[in-house]
Formats: sequence, C-alpha cells, structure tokens
Amino acid sequence: MKSHQIEGVAERCHQDKHLEGMNRGRILLSCPDQPGVVAAVSQFLYENGANIIQSDQHSTDPEGGQLFMRVEFDLDQLSLHLDKLKSSFVNVASRYDMEWEMKTAASPKKTAIFVSKEDHCLLELLWQWQSGELDMDIKLVISNHDVCRPVVEKLDIPYYYIPVTKENKDQAEQEQFRLLEEYGVELIILARYMQILSPKYIERYPNRIINIHHSFLPAFVGANPYKSAHERGVKIIGATAHYVTEDLDQGPIIEQDVQRVSHRYNVDDLKKTGRYIERIVLARAVAWHLQDRVLTYHNKTVVFT
Repeated sequence: MKSHQIEGVAERCHQDKHLEGMNRGRILLSCPDQPGVVAAVSQFLYENGANIIQSDQHSTDPEGGQLFMRVEFDLDQLSLHLDKLKSSFVNVASRYDMEWEMKTAASPKKTAIFVSKEDHCLLELLWQWQSGELDMDIKLVISNHDVCRPVVEKLDIPYYYIPVTKENKDQAEQEQFRLLEEYGVELIILARYMQILSPKYIERYPNRIINIHHSFLPAFVGANPYKSAHERGVKIIGATAHYVTEDLDQGPIIEQDVQRVSHRYNVDDLKKTGRYIERIVLARAVAWHLQDRVLTYHNKTVVFT
C-alpha cells in the first residue's frame, strides 16, 4: 500500500472515532471516600439529560481512603453544553472536595513521539495509529538520531533531528520546547528515547510523558542489560511503562508485562523477546492514557481497563 493510501486509511479511522465521540463525555475524579459520591455524580448527569455508558470506581480504603472514579456518558450536542456542564458540576465537586476533569472524547490528544535508534516501539505506535487502535493526533517525531526518518516521513509526519550532546543539551532542549509549543503537544511518548529529560519537562508536562524500559531495572543497569540478565540466567523478562518524574525510572507505573524464558535463550533471543514486550506494554499504556483511563495518586496509578 502506498504512503498516501496508508495515511488515508488512518485519517478515515480517526474521523470515524471523532464522529463516534462527538456526544461522548468523560468525568475523572478523586476525592476522600465518603457516602454519596457515586450517587451525586449519577444524579447530576441524569438531571442534565446525560446517559451513563460506563462507570468505574475504586477506593484505596473503605474507611478514610481516597475514591477514584471514571464515568463515560452520552449527551446530545455535548460540545455546545460542555462549558455550562462544567460550571454546574463545580457545586457537586466542592461538596465532596473533588479533584476532577470533564472532557469530550472527540478530540484526539496532540502527541509527540521521541525516539533514538531503536525503532520497534515507534513502529508499533505507528501501526496501531494507522489501524485506528490508538486514537491520537501525531504532530511530530523528535529524535537525536536520523535513522528513523524514512519510516516517519513516509506517513507525512514531520520528523525533527536534534542531536544531543553534553555541550548542547540546553540548546537542544530549547529547540524541542519550541517545537512542542508550536504544535500544541499534550502528550509525549518516549519510544526508546535514550536521553534523560530535564526537570523542566516534568514541570511542563506532569503525568503527560510516558516512558518504556526493561523491567530489569534497577537489578540490571547499564548499556547492555540483556547481557547481564543472560549471565545471571534469568527466567522471566519484562517491560514497564510509566509516567516520567524527576526520579529516574521511578514514576507511577501504568502497565507491565513479562514472559518466561529459559536457559536455551541466548542474548539475541532475550533482546528479541524484550523488544516484543516493550512495544506491546508501551502501546497499552498509551491507549489507556488516550482514553483517560489513568488516574495518579502519590506515586501510583489507578487504571480503569
């Protein structure tokens, strides 16, 4: 299939999802757990003519804990009523001391993908985006290497090569920020981007930067963790997707997965298996973020799947 045909298929998939989500809204909230919260939210939506499609809630502790809730609802001409609906919901939220968001499902999040040399996670994201499984608006790809340019530009996605060294790190970061602001980026995906982001990124995009790494950390650190794992004779390997914080690879975990291996696996076998798990775990985490299924609390997440 030619690149313009691939792009056309992807565009049609996202247009279909946009039409489906025109009247679909979401409420995400957290508050001290107490009687009446679920009933108050449901009653509010009923009184405003909305139909609840899905409702999930979780309490950290039935007595004195924190309640987390995600509600999807349908309301005719939601975009016209959203501002008024938000204003009215303030009364409910203040009554229960809620932290909350209300949004439509119709607008895909404007996304930037950061990548270095390895392309397996990037390719998975692009494939799921083309097939309509990841409903996001990929604005650009940024890389500190130029090797992934052909596969990205083939899909008419802007590709920016910004080398990063110790000497130019601040300058490179400023160029990255300029591009992110120019494209109005809401979500950053680190698809095996082998650079450490500065605290300025976390300040600007809290809980909006998703990273993927092998689950050997911190047991197997360094440039060649699969070699170290092979030398130790590991029996399980895996990957972890998490939000980026100032503590390296210690942010709230969104998704993890593992696969059993045996003494018959050599280093290349481990790498191949690890790459497969990494790309699947990252894609899952991204999908759940795009669908507003992830709520953070301290250094943990509640993921309504």
